[in-house]
Amino acid sequence: MSALEPRVPQRSVPVPSQPQGGILGSAYRTLSIGIISVIFLIAFEATAVGTAMPVAARELDGIALYAFAFSAYFTTSLFGMVLSGQWADRQGPLRPLTVGIGAFAAGLVCAGTAGDMWVFVLGRAVQGFGGGLVIVALYVVVSRAYEERLRPAIMAAFAASWVVPSIVGPLAAGTVTEHLGWRWVFLGIPGLVVVPLVVALPAIRRTASGPVDTGAPPAAFDRRRIRLAFGISFGAGLLQYAAQDLRWLSLVPAVAGAALLVPAVRGLLPRGTYLARRGLPSVVLLRGVAAGSFIAAESFVPLMLVTQRGLSPTLAGFSLAAGGLTWAGGSWLQSKGRMAPYRERSMVLGMVLVAAAIAGAPAVLIQSVPVWTLALAWAVGCLGMGLVIGSTSVLLLELSAPEEAGANSAALQISDALANVVLLAAGGAAFAVLGGGAVGAGHAVSEGAGGATHPAAFLVVFLPMACVALVGAWVATRLDPRPPPAPAEPATTP
Repeated sequence: MSALEPRVPQRSVPVPSQPQGGILGSAYRTLSIGIISVIFLIAFEATAVGTAMPVAARELDGIALYAFAFSAYFTTSLFGMVLSGQWADRQGPLRPLTVGIGAFAAGLVCAGTAGDMWVFVLGRAVQGFGGGLVIVALYVVVSRAYEERLRPAIMAAFAASWVVPSIVGPLAAGTVTEHLGWRWVFLGIPGLVVVPLVVALPAIRRTASGPVDTGAPPAAFDRRRIRLAFGISFGAGLLQYAAQDLRWLSLVPAVAGAALLVPAVRGLLPRGTYLARRGLPSVVLLRGVAAGSFIAAESFVPLMLVTQRGLSPTLAGFSLAAGGLTWAGGSWLQSKGRMAPYRERSMVLGMVLVAAAIAGAPAVLIQSVPVWTLALAWAVGCLGMGLVIGSTSVLLLELSAPEEAGANSAALQISDALANVVLLAAGGAAFAVLGGGAVGAGHAVSEGAGGATHPAAFLVVFLPMACVALVGAWVATRLDPRPPPAPAEPATTP
């Protein structure tokens, strides 16, 4: 029994009554292979894009729009996540998953065939919308198709799907870019993504299609939530733009972005999320705190190694490769049934490991400290992330009724993506103010920034993010919806 009491009512969608084995048993094998393959290919594309993007931007004469090629993906994915949650709760995850894969593939084709940078950015936006639809729909598939005891294992498999892409993706993309051209990094994926979806479709249709039978007719789409989704996407885009253009005039889009984001976040995330209310709100908050602090710090690791220690971009990127293995190891560890009673404590430990890794990374600014110590520290941090991220996904589904799985999964992904946007924007602005140079998305460095980057600029990124991760360790103590038992009254002597 988990340390958290599940509140999931009995599912009314069909689930195999006597599943054979685990996620690769006869009852789940086709479904598991299909959806894991989708995650694998999306992960491969995500890790490969950063390598091909600088070449694409130069060829399309679009260096000035370089950052928007990244932000367009994240901002439209936020809208896709909200829409997918609504769609999956009302009609089942099959349609948003199919449309999402189609949009993801269409965006890749658009970017790969672009003749100018604006068309390339449009392709990335379409791709992000599809990615947002897909990730939430897959969470709903897991909620409906897998028994509760198997969910930690399928989430661990999702995490493991990122290991090989994180190691070989940049190298493969560099080879393809050098010998075939950057366009094939984008054009080579669409056909491959469709194949595993076709394999999994019959199993998805059998186990997770259609609305949940709650005894009432399916509700119509919540137009207010759709408007809020537009607000959160547009507000995030304005905030990113303001952080990349540090002039007084940029306060206008910054204020406008915040004005759109605040009510949208309050409306789309569970009530009490930013007060760390016990249960589901704290699960959603922890996902954002963990992902935002870690990714914001990790984005500056290769830049720090290149500008301060003279490593090549390839070597700097490979310094993070071991983290893929330890992340998968942490996710595998949390999937073990014997870990369930200790899930909350393991998540507290995970956030402490993340904080320690982020705080220790700037030690390589001292020239006498070996560079390999950063790789070791980051592997420890990735172990902590594997413990936390997989567990937040499992707990979210435990604490969600079937008809709410889509909306709550969307909230989890929104917290993740929005924290990335906000903390990256804050870290990037602080970095630039303290002499870090103009750094766009994907670790692009402005002309002349090079080795002149001041070491203190990195400290104002890593140390605050370590503090955010420590806050996450406290949030991880509030995941149980039940309040801690009151201390026993001392016995009174007559």
